[in-house]
Amino acid sequence: MAYEFNGRDELSDAELLELSKEAESEATPSTIRVMFNEFKADKTAMASAIFIVAFILLVVIGSFFINVPQIMQTDLMGYYAKPFTNYILGGDSSGRPILSQLVVGSRNSILIAIGLTAISSTFGVVYGLVSGYYGGYVDLTMQRVYDFMMIIPMLMTIIVLVTIIPHYNAITLTLLLSIFYWMGTSRLIRSSTLAESQKDYVAASKVSGTSNFKIMFREILPNISSLIIVDTTLSFAENIGVETGLSYLGFGLPDGTPSLGTLIANANDPNNITQYWWTWLPAALEIILLCLAISYVGQVLRRTANASQRRGN
Repeated sequence: MAYEFNGRDELSDAELLELSKEAESEATPSTIRVMFNEFKADKTAMASAIFIVAFILLVVIGSFFINVPQIMQTDLMGYYAKPFTNYILGGDSSGRPILSQLVVGSRNSILIAIGLTAISSTFGVVYGLVSGYYGGYVDLTMQRVYDFMMIIPMLMTIIVLVTIIPHYNAITLTLLLSIFYWMGTSRLIRSSTLAESQKDYVAASKVSGTSNFKIMFREILPNISSLIIVDTTLSFAENIGVETGLSYLGFGLPDGTPSLGTLIANANDPNNITQYWWTWLPAALEIILLCLAISYVGQVLRRTANASQRRGN
């Protein structure tokens, strides 16, 4: 933008302010642009992001065209059918199509992982933020609750609750898992909040009369956003396997509900490992690839958040 002095020796305050804003916008790219540049520079992360989006779209859209009760019925004609014969990915010991179970099972695992990550991460961040910021007796009391939750045998408790809860479903399972999966996030956020609370900008905000709520959620929280992004991303990758692991043990989703865990459990039969590999290998490969892809994308998000913090955005 060109300015004419019209015989003046200097610019007005309004013109200087506009020039400074233009210079800042040109010198410091937006967070979206930084993220795009990071993905552009990291080809593996770009491929991972494309894979995740395509996979989720395929699973969500494909599951709408699958009749779950029908695919879970026994079909003797499809007994251990080889891939690309009766079914694209073959059939299992009951003649049920592996591909249809894989699509519906993936949808169930992803939805449970999204719900579990959203609930546990949100609660864990708030819990750790409050505990680390206030300190003193508040922190001591909240950490004793944390210690009590840590000594509870999580897996055994979940198995017992799943066994005694009548008519449980995916929502019930997600809420049940959320009771235990917030603790790691809360401890991580508490440690970072303790360090941030000792910095000068927090002391200055307290002196100026800023409320504790604003200090926690408008000043401290943005400064630890990169840590939250990485933790949430890794938690999501981990939570995908939570339902899978429980279903593998027989305590996940109700019987008759397709699950990645039940597909992988086919590998418990030695004959399936050597002769009928298609009954378990696709599900195992899917989990490995999906978790790796999410981890690569999480690293890009972390670098983007760090760059935003350095710019003060």
